[in-house]
Amino acid sequence: MKKNSSKHRILILGASGFIGNAIYKELGPYFKTYGTYQTPKREYEKNKQFFHYKVEEDDVYEILQATKPTVIISALRGDFHAQTIAHQHIAEYASEFGSKIIFLSSANAFDAYSKYPSYELDKTLSHSIYGHFKIKIENMLLRLPKTQVAILRLPMVFGTNCPRIQEMKQLISEDTSVEIFPNLIMNVTLDKKITQQIHYIINRNKHGIFHLGSTDLVHHDEFLKHILEIISSKKVLLKHVYTTNEDRYLAVLPKFNKLPKHLQITSDKVLEELKK
Repeated sequence: MKKNSSKHRILILGASGFIGNAIYKELGPYFKTYGTYQTPKREYEKNKQFFHYKVEEDDVYEILQATKPTVIISALRGDFHAQTIAHQHIAEYASEFGSKIIFLSSANAFDAYSKYPSYELDKTLSHSIYGHFKIKIENMLLRLPKTQVAILRLPMVFGTNCPRIQEMKQLISEDTSVEIFPNLIMNVTLDKKITQQIHYIINRNKHGIFHLGSTDLVHHDEFLKHILEIISSKKVLLKHVYTTNEDRYLAVLPKFNKLPKHLQITSDKVLEELKK
């Protein structure tokens, strides 16, 4: 693939976050790629492709006008109300200029259903504030022309320096217990895999709803125990949290919008990557 060979101009909102930054590193060599950051850091301030943007205070429209993106990737975090307004502005911009929006959603869009895994065309329903928010943005974007929207529902995302693992290491160093949920059945993925999947979706001009979890399911407690063995040689204190007596699912599996085999992932592959 030739570098910078594409006509696309890409704007990643939240490019200084864990997933956003991984996406920026993946796409940067191939496309004209811009990103936003919230907390000032020298590396971002010096990078002419990065714009300071605080969702609670700044108008996203100014950045959209400055970068004129053909693809807008939203990996934003922050106040939900402010994010809702920002996404309204993004949708208006996309509607006017024909840009494509790739929105990072979550398995939490289904957290009210606990009896089975969720597929792309299942009705969303959430009991959590976070899940409600994701559904609200999804519904807003799904009103745009079909070919302009890709909604990526993510399960738990891991990576060598991911916040979850850093938090676990912190708890271990403080001799504090790590919470595990024995009844939770979920799927997982890697930051690296998501970035490859997004690259493919852009290159092939794919649209619709994508469930980007591992092809297999895992129990939260067992999977976290494997991770703890990888990141710590000492015995870790565990706190078993039982939210229900029965198993509950929080997993997003693909049925209709499947990506090619080399872009799929298993939970074992996630653990292998973390061992490196």
